[in-house]
Amino acid sequence: MKNWVPVEADDQTALRIHRESGHHPAVCRLLASRGLTRADAIDRFLNPRLSDISDPFEMAGMDRAAARVWSAIDAGEMVVIYGDYDVDGVTSTALLFTVLSALGGRARMFLPHRVDDGYGLGVGPLRRCIEEHQPGLVITVDCGTGSVDAVHAAREAGVDVVITDHHEPAGEPAPAHAIVNPKLGAPAPAASLAGVGVAFKLCHALIKTGRDGNHEAARQLDLRGLLKWVALGTVVDLAPLEGENRILVRHGLDDLNAGAGIGLEALKAVGGVRGPVDTYHLGFVLGPRLNAAGRLGGAEAALELLLCRDDTRARALAGELDAANRERQAMEARMVEEACAEIDSTFDPDRDFGLVVARDGWHPGVIGIVASRLVNRYNRPVIVIGFDDEGTGKGSCRSFASFHLVNGLAECAEYLAAYGGHAQAAGLTIERDQVKPFRQAFNAVAARELQGTDLRPQLRIDAWIDMAEIDDRMLEAVEALRPFGLGNPKPVWAVRGARLLGPPRIVGRGHVKMLVTAGAAQREAIGFGMGDREIPDGPIDLAFRLNRNEYMGRTTIQLVLEDFRETESA
Repeated sequence: MKNWVPVEADDQTALRIHRESGHHPAVCRLLASRGLTRADAIDRFLNPRLSDISDPFEMAGMDRAAARVWSAIDAGEMVVIYGDYDVDGVTSTALLFTVLSALGGRARMFLPHRVDDGYGLGVGPLRRCIEEHQPGLVITVDCGTGSVDAVHAAREAGVDVVITDHHEPAGEPAPAHAIVNPKLGAPAPAASLAGVGVAFKLCHALIKTGRDGNHEAARQLDLRGLLKWVALGTVVDLAPLEGENRILVRHGLDDLNAGAGIGLEALKAVGGVRGPVDTYHLGFVLGPRLNAAGRLGGAEAALELLLCRDDTRARALAGELDAANRERQAMEARMVEEACAEIDSTFDPDRDFGLVVARDGWHPGVIGIVASRLVNRYNRPVIVIGFDDEGTGKGSCRSFASFHLVNGLAECAEYLAAYGGHAQAAGLTIERDQVKPFRQAFNAVAARELQGTDLRPQLRIDAWIDMAEIDDRMLEAVEALRPFGLGNPKPVWAVRGARLLGPPRIVGRGHVKMLVTAGAAQREAIGFGMGDREIPDGPIDLAFRLNRNEYMGRTTIQLVLEDFRETESA
């Protein structure tokens, strides 16, 4: 059972919002709890407008970046977009390649190989890129801020580098011609852009510069038709859906649902996606399949699919990515089982606060997913390391709001060959003989930060409500808060003192379905993966998200359970 934590909200503020706006009372309380108390802020949140996106030239380095790219376009220089192998990197690469080509640039694309080249802008793959394509300019997407050696290598070869990235800087920034990274300076609404969001800002700057210079191609190009890729990369990279990310994803979903394009339509088909696409489909259906190829090796198939214009080829690529995703799932299941066995053999909840597991042969493309699974299971920061034949380990690190990974890794930097990333997701490189002292040091840092805190998984309850409040009007009010994701989670509601009407049923693969009542109202509830849980006798409290369930032409409101427990007093 989880630790239920009610979200604090000022009831008087929620009442004022309700009186002024007429929105559903429960949703008004939700808006208040998320800091949306002014009418103009609520309007911008509920109706995100592309016109509210900041000027791209307010980002540090953008003026130099746009000028250098236009210089390359005008001079006919070869420009190579150096991407990354995850969905954020692949969508960024496709976006920038499409825009540069439409503006008349000579553009090519290069993706590093996860296993052979490792993460980011490396010296070896960059030299190979330059040798293959002979560019005058390399533009990175989703990588490069700290790649000092690689940029020096490019300069020695007579090649300029423009970096677009969104990762936290670790050490001195690379001496590139220009770096565009919101972590180095950007308006607050753009501070949390994903890599594809930063690439979009560069594209926006290029079009503005081109229109100022009377370039016909810039006047003709409309970025709104490419927002589907921005939404996909942003959601899959777990960028918070607030500020400009919310605007881009909302309109990107509109773009996607207006016409996904040949490649994504083929991917929707193999993923069984029917009807409107939402953030769920991006994060759990389309995204994993696009990520699969890059996780297991090279991401060229994913990039080709996004740009594909042939139905037959698109279906073949989608099938290839679907098969790779199934292979990835099998590999992930085996690695999670092995990692849990290793942890459980010695795990002491009073001693172990930061978990580090390592093994030969664990695939570097899957360890990040495994780390996320372990965080969910143990509710502690987790690092999963896979060693290559030479004894060098690549690690993926995952955490939660209570523990900042990059800060924690910085305190253990003496044991690491390299590290970097974000507060809740990071990566590292380590030699085999350093794992033991690193494990001890990392656990000590985590213990200092987390000891004495409740490490049960927390379940945030947005509001306690009466079951009678749950109706179509409330569901429509909740759906107006979309898109949901990190930074704007789908609300979790709770009801006290519910009772079962009849025995629960086990459906599918271990799911429990029940009919519940409280007062005069009754609703269907389903708990995915909860089929083995004992349901208390007597009244129970339910925590759930609301869902519109469509089955055999009939639409009902369903409670999707997050947890349940024996009723506690208010």
